[in-house]
Amino acid sequence: MSLLGRLMTRHGAPPHPAFEDYLRAKQVRFSLHHHEPAYTAQELAHVEHVPGRMVAKVVIVIADERSVMLCLPAPCRLNMLRLMNVLGTDNIRLAHEEEFAATFPDCEVGAMPPFGNVYGLQVWVDRTLAEGERIVFQAGTHTDTVEMDYLDFARLARPIMADLCSPPS
Repeated sequence: MSLLGRLMTRHGAPPHPAFEDYLRAKQVRFSLHHHEPAYTAQELAHVEHVPGRMVAKVVIVIADERSVMLCLPAPCRLNMLRLMNVLGTDNIRLAHEEEFAATFPDCEVGAMPPFGNVYGLQVWVDRTLAEGERIVFQAGTHTDTVEMDYLDFARLARPIMADLCSPPS
């Protein structure tokens, strides 16, 4: 099932042909951009001409043998000690792409949108990403991006907020 199909089914509405329709059905104001390929969150910030702190970098970790989605601002360095503390375990590691690719069959590997809840993953967001009014993220490809209000994203993705990044040096 496509990302849109999962989103629409999860929220009780009939499937529509595009991610855009889902956002419109939820009365979310957004913009969809098509751009040259961007493979990192910092590259995405560059091609979209937005500050890195607005761009959601999606990181998948394995915590106690389960996958967890983290949404961090592009320039953030994940602080594993903080993550261990908030998740209450020291059994955490970064997932390898081949471990999570099948979880997102309708997305290019590494271009998952931060809606892990649609795929059965718990979503955690770094507090600094939530400080901004807008959020930018990949829309399932390395060439398509969505920009929307952070509060709309939070309403749909239902992330858990925590301090996940290392302090700037």
